[in-house]
Amino acid sequence: MTPAERLFAWRRDVRHFRPDPVAAWELDRLLETANRAPSVGLSEPWRFVRVDTPARRNAIRANFLTSNAQDLAGREGEDARHYATLKLAGLDEAPHHIAVFCETDPSQGRGLGRATMPETTTWSAVMAVHTFWLAAAERGIGVGWVSILDPTDVRRTLCVDPDWQFIAYLCVGYPKQPSDTPELERLGWEHRNPARRRWIWR
Repeated sequence: MTPAERLFAWRRDVRHFRPDPVAAWELDRLLETANRAPSVGLSEPWRFVRVDTPARRNAIRANFLTSNAQDLAGREGEDARHYATLKLAGLDEAPHHIAVFCETDPSQGRGLGRATMPETTTWSAVMAVHTFWLAAAERGIGVGWVSILDPTDVRRTLCVDPDWQFIAYLCVGYPKQPSDTPELERLGWEHRNPARRRWIWR
């Protein structure tokens, strides 16, 4: 494997973190790298928010618990039993919480590339998240993406512009046990599909 291929192989969704924090300068480097992500029309629509206030973190945890319980309630039988055993967030362990939003119609970029596909600002913000994630993995820092959250409640909790689109809530820190295999695969929830590694020809 090339170094880049190894990086992709070891980039995992981390849910088990060590308690020691990442140095402030290291987090600043990750943000700087994330800002090198491509964006439609050079609009840079992403907004990275550090969530350090205990009360706000507790509110996010409550949001997750409610949303997770709702998801579980919609499942039945073995699927529900298996779901209930999964650890789906590192909110209690991760030393750093970072919320990512998208300003979907920023003045920066003057609309270039968005006339027919305005959703490209959202995709640009997702690219910034992925760039942040890869940069963290390269430095031995773990990232977990918490998606089981109510977006409206997240915006309200963090007091951000109500027009910002919630993209991701990231748990960040040093992983307890780095692995090149997704945890959901190790626990038997799902497996990678070989069919996804084939071209679709037209």
